[in-house]
Amino acid sequence: MSNRPHVPVPRRRTVLRGSLLASAAAAVPAAFTAAPAFALSGRPDAAWGVQVGDVTATSALVWVRSDRPALMTVETSASESFRRARAWRGPLIGARSDFTGTTALHGLPPGEQIHYRVTLADPHDPRRTGRPVYGTFRTAPAGRRDGVRFLWSGDIAGQGWGINPDIGGYRVYDEMRRLDPDFFLCSGDNIYADGVLEPSVTLQDGRTWRNVTTPEKSKVAETLDEYRGNFRYNLLDDNLRAFNAQVPSIIQWDDHEVRNNWYPGQILDDVRYTEKNVDLLAARSMRAFREYVPVSTLWAPSSERRMHRVVRHGPLLDVFVLDMRSYRDANSPNRQPDDTTGILGSGQLQWLKRELSRSRAVWKVIAADMPLGLVVPDGATDYEAVAQGDPGAPLGRELQIAELLRYVKHRRITGTVWLTADVHYTSAQHYSPERAAFKDFAPFWEFVSGPLAAGGFPANALDGTFGPDRVFVRAPDRANVSPMESPQFFGQVDIDGGSGELTVRLRAQGGSVLFSKVLQPGRTGQ
Repeated sequence: MSNRPHVPVPRRRTVLRGSLLASAAAAVPAAFTAAPAFALSGRPDAAWGVQVGDVTATSALVWVRSDRPALMTVETSASESFRRARAWRGPLIGARSDFTGTTALHGLPPGEQIHYRVTLADPHDPRRTGRPVYGTFRTAPAGRRDGVRFLWSGDIAGQGWGINPDIGGYRVYDEMRRLDPDFFLCSGDNIYADGVLEPSVTLQDGRTWRNVTTPEKSKVAETLDEYRGNFRYNLLDDNLRAFNAQVPSIIQWDDHEVRNNWYPGQILDDVRYTEKNVDLLAARSMRAFREYVPVSTLWAPSSERRMHRVVRHGPLLDVFVLDMRSYRDANSPNRQPDDTTGILGSGQLQWLKRELSRSRAVWKVIAADMPLGLVVPDGATDYEAVAQGDPGAPLGRELQIAELLRYVKHRRITGTVWLTADVHYTSAQHYSPERAAFKDFAPFWEFVSGPLAAGGFPANALDGTFGPDRVFVRAPDRANVSPMESPQFFGQVDIDGGSGELTVRLRAQGGSVLFSKVLQPGRTGQ
């Protein structure tokens, strides 16, 4: 892309070299290795690294975790030397938040490289500080001259495949980091709270897969501490912590943050669970999510907290982050002729329509945690996503999507692109009324990419209601193929600051680009 921000990549990465990289991505956090008496005798330690979330042109959220009570301070600077640094006083970190803390930064300069360091201090003696942890990120540009690059994927530590030290852990994160994106969009399933990890698994070809294991990953998560432990698990990987220190994220959730295929009001018949009320499990998961993931709308007053939001990334891009989990109706055969709840809930649908109509960005990426036209079953008769395999007129949850697509067409909202993960393969679908049973919408693209560190699965069937044409697909030929047997997948999006063109690349771990599509700006449909 010709109009990338003018920050040479090697210079940007020098902040992560040597001892600073070790600080941001220690091999194993001290909380797992130090004896309790020794750990409590020292200074606060931030060995879990740092994260930055929901970066805009002038704001960001910085996250850290301590190993004990601590005062959090963030310093930001335009230079790695931290001359003329600006200090931000963060919260008092304690056991109530599992020793995690988040500090909101405001008034940042647009379109600039921001260097930051987080220092933890003893609350009783602020002079006793731990080793600072360093990171960097770019704020969104104020003008469109500078292009945008971001990556997306999802599905981490699923189907029994966790951190395998024999293959270097989550190496795909190192590959993504080297592409130097402005941010990473995680489309859900950040954890597999229902995914138990065994110490070793024998593969079909006789090889052995080894997992790093922890007590919280030895059973399905039910308690708040078990959900917290699932979020901590992924941070044991040094590739992920180094990625977090360099690449800010926009993160949404899906089912496995709680348990497979959950919906509000569900009562479980799963013998692995002593707690059968999914609403209670979801509340515990959401609290752990808020503690471990920097999401701007989760820091609103409790009555206003929500996952769905718009993250504005300058004049070229708005990202509409959906929550297709919290407001949905129950999974069912999904063929009801009237469905006002659908997969978004009526309130979120109205919010999305309103925000899309207000957006002045060239491109409007709709970050969905589930695909639209791919048939995702839930058992023998029920369905988990939007589609249900009936290629006729919209029914069930399809009614809500039809209403949204009709609205986009009639309001002449341009530049909508749908991105998702969830199904554990990568594909590109073009939707057109010429092929559809429902015809009152403008053509659009949906791109799927994942998993990042989970089992691969065969491609799902298509539902013809909205006329999808699968232009590209790469998927395993059997279920739950391990990351040692099939590459992991992620997507790359580049928006050129001059032409406004948006290029999507579907990538496989190992450096190969499997598919590429260039979309032109200013069109209602492509």
